[in-house]
Amino acid sequence: MSWIDVGPLTALPERGARCVRVGALTIAVFRTSTGEVFALRDQCPHRGGPLSQGIVHGTRVTCPLHDWVIDLTTGCATGADEGATATFDVRVVNGRVTLDVPVELTAKAS
Repeated sequence: MSWIDVGPLTALPERGARCVRVGALTIAVFRTSTGEVFALRDQCPHRGGPLSQGIVHGTRVTCPLHDWVIDLTTGCATGADEGATATFDVRVVNGRVTLDVPVELTAKAS
């Protein structure tokens, strides 16, 4: 795994997301109303909707296509829905957001 800097925390909208491209993968980095930061593959497990365009509420995001609710901590669908999207470790260091991605993805992005 390799930590990459994705920008300042202040660039992430509260209760929103920004996307980061790593190779062919798009990762959505979310910020909650309490300042927590999470990262998921920007693809709903239902029909591939862009989770980054969803509504963030608490530690969940609602997919804009079919209203599936995805837990930001696990990437799993909630309620009666089933499925999951990949999660990535994320941390904030000195006001900068860093994302842990597989080394093979960072090599392809170079």
